[in-house]
Amino acid sequence: MKYKKISTYSYNLHIIKTTKFKTVTVQVNFKRKLDKKDITYRNMIVNMLCESTSNYPSKRLMTIETENLYDLYYKGVNYISGKYNVMNFEATFLNEEYTEKGMLDESIKFLSDIIFKPNIERNRNVIKFSEENFKQAYNLLKDNIISQKENPDLYSRNRMLEVMEPNSYTSYRGVGYLEDLKDIDSKNLYKYYESILRSDIVDIFVIGNVNERHIKKVIEDNFKSINTFKKPSESHFITPKKHRLIPKTFKEKQKINQSKLVLGFKIDKMTNFELRYVLNVYSYILGGGPDSKLFKTVREENSLCYYISSIAQPLNSILLIKAGINRSDFKKALTLIKKEVSNMRKGKFTNDDIIKAKITYINSLKELEDSESSLLSLYAGIEYLKSDNLEDRFEKINKVTMNDVVKLSSKIHLDTIYLLEGEDNEKK
Repeated sequence: MKYKKISTYSYNLHIIKTTKFKTVTVQVNFKRKLDKKDITYRNMIVNMLCESTSNYPSKRLMTIETENLYDLYYKGVNYISGKYNVMNFEATFLNEEYTEKGMLDESIKFLSDIIFKPNIERNRNVIKFSEENFKQAYNLLKDNIISQKENPDLYSRNRMLEVMEPNSYTSYRGVGYLEDLKDIDSKNLYKYYESILRSDIVDIFVIGNVNERHIKKVIEDNFKSINTFKKPSESHFITPKKHRLIPKTFKEKQKINQSKLVLGFKIDKMTNFELRYVLNVYSYILGGGPDSKLFKTVREENSLCYYISSIAQPLNSILLIKAGINRSDFKKALTLIKKEVSNMRKGKFTNDDIIKAKITYINSLKELEDSESSLLSLYAGIEYLKSDNLEDRFEKINKVTMNDVVKLSSKIHLDTIYLLEGEDNEKK
């Protein structure tokens, strides 16, 4: 696998040449500093652009064209990465070695059309998105926002983060907000779209068995509409406010069978090694699987939860513990969770726990090599987060010691306790 980064006036082009796959994947990322009101706009833009183009003004016509391009697959997504909001468009298609000459160019042109040739309406000096497609994209996003509110797991996680640090980067919901959606129309959405082309930081990733010179030329020809001046990017990482000395407890009620307990821990300033490697080992030992301390103690030995896990968020310097419990078991479950977190500080785990965590982490990294999208995420992490390459990651994860985990444990502090109370159910 060979990697090359080519910087131009308007964007960075990242070429990952490999013969491992029969397909080629092109990913175009637009990113800007995170602003709460922008989130809903950017989700709407993704929906709009993936719904139609000027050449293919309906989803049906777009589907027909993807079939003509030998079942090209495309998608768009908007997501939060620490302090940044990233809008991502991606197309995967067969290498023309398995189709016919010229299909690479045609496939990249189709992706370019999705981004730069939207289905618009002109009325004198007013330009706006197609009203018909706007309504479809609007309703799709509205349904997505509502569905997240109706999902107890997602809702409880989001609410805990909002309670932990209101109006912070960490508290923002990636899907957007209904109150912001109501203010969007086809005209102001198009103006926002134009601002993306003028001011976002743009990175283009290409992976597959491609000719570097040719792919550079094809990208140049199809991405002339990017007229932003390439700006340096700040760090994506967030430093949270100081943790509460006495954790805040917040409860809400909902008509659900299973109560959702979410604990938010803030982590004091970590070294780069702790943030990228030790934290993953810590989280796995504490609550990363059926061998974890939380699973064995809270679920197996005491039957106090339906599920329990810990999730590290290194970008936010936060650790979450999530559990599905009966409402009446709240205090017992919370006590046992606190005890296991305390045991981690005391070093009450074994070298075998460390070894299992390392093996799991390394195996998950190896799986990244099995798909183009995963490899693109890896290289995006190298570009945006200054992550190490795979070889360095393998080497550094193996250097994590028990003392490293204990030292990190002392930096992890319970800040917020959130309970979405449901109705008691029979224990499993």
